[in-house]
Amino acid sequence: MTTGDGGASPRRRGRPSRTEATAGPDARTRILEAARTEFAERGYDKTSVRGIAKAAGVDAALVHHYFGTKDEVFAAAIEVSFEPALEIADVLDGGTEDLGERLARYFIGVWENPVSRAPLLAIMRSAMTHDAAAKVLRHFVLRRLLGRIAEQVDVPDATFRAELAASHMVGIAVLRYVIRAEPLASADPEKIIAMVGPTLQRYLAED
Repeated sequence: MTTGDGGASPRRRGRPSRTEATAGPDARTRILEAARTEFAERGYDKTSVRGIAKAAGVDAALVHHYFGTKDEVFAAAIEVSFEPALEIADVLDGGTEDLGERLARYFIGVWENPVSRAPLLAIMRSAMTHDAAAKVLRHFVLRRLLGRIAEQVDVPDATFRAELAASHMVGIAVLRYVIRAEPLASADPEKIIAMVGPTLQRYLAED
């Protein structure tokens, strides 16, 4: 049975009903944008499929039709929010020389951009306070981000090295942007890049 919070509802199959179809071709986009806003403002626990539907101006059944459960809506919101980070393969395509610096610069750049930082902060905070959100984020990071890095680097234990690099960068993101620990929170981005780049280089490009 479909529930208001979407926590256990199965994904609906087939086409939406005539009533749902009147939501228009942009309904899915509106739902996704509403989900990002709801998760950002309310956190994972207090966000519901019904609330997302209301914010998007559609029926809750249409949210279930497009995305299924609340976890799946959250996963879709993560993917959109991390879209800039999914371009990381382009950074890796430049070869191994100065790879660590390029990766550090790219990662810090994504977080320094207010447009991409806001949804990322919301996702990180939700994952730090709710197991289901953490599970969805972990699956996404392992499957979409680390997998791409591991495929691009030609070193032993590529997956393990990619995880080490990711843990280093995520740790910086948590301390600098979420917890705002000083002096890291107010440090010059170029200083961070200069110090972190060699470590990432060792993880990903040195045997």
